[in-house]
Amino acid sequence: MMNVCFQCGMYHADKLIDPSGPFAVCPECGYKHPFRQLPLLVVSGASGSGKTTVCQSLLGQVIQAVLLDSDILWRSEFNAPDTKYREFFETWLRVCKNISQSGRPVVLFGAGVGAPENIEGCIERRYFSKVHYLALVCSDEDLSERLRKRPVWRGTRESAFIDEQVRFNRWFKSFDGQPTIRLIDTTGVVSKQTTLQVADWIDEIVRLS
Repeated sequence: MMNVCFQCGMYHADKLIDPSGPFAVCPECGYKHPFRQLPLLVVSGASGSGKTTVCQSLLGQVIQAVLLDSDILWRSEFNAPDTKYREFFETWLRVCKNISQSGRPVVLFGAGVGAPENIEGCIERRYFSKVHYLALVCSDEDLSERLRKRPVWRGTRESAFIDEQVRFNRWFKSFDGQPTIRLIDTTGVVSKQTTLQVADWIDEIVRLS
């Protein structure tokens, strides 16, 4: 557990980062904890863009990184829009940080994690060399049709939900801030082709890190 100092035992997520090691420096006693500062890869997009399909297709195929779906940790306690769901994102970065100490970076699939403003300001962000963002997008028509075809229990057929996801999909396509978000358009494309594109993106980043 990297946030607990091995020397004084105090808990700090906000350790100072000394890039010469790199080391995570305890603000209490100055102990320098050597760690692996690997990149974090994020695959995002609106609901219906193809994230889950790609993640499932890549499991067992991509072995140079650890693939995780951010939905697996969601619970009601994280539903705090007044804080912009900050604790949910901090928790995921903490999990990814500790997993990456095994020597393999994490590829995190999820919707909200794909907005840089939700990640870059987090305390735990400092433990990654860089966060690489990729979003799956498609036409409004394709997205709406996919959501309407889902099982009723998922609650994605309501007009309000579809409109919200269409707006989110458009946000990714119009985003021009920093860090940049790489886009893959899945409109009219079979899932296998999208999966290969995402796999190539992961391989390129891991090889260069």
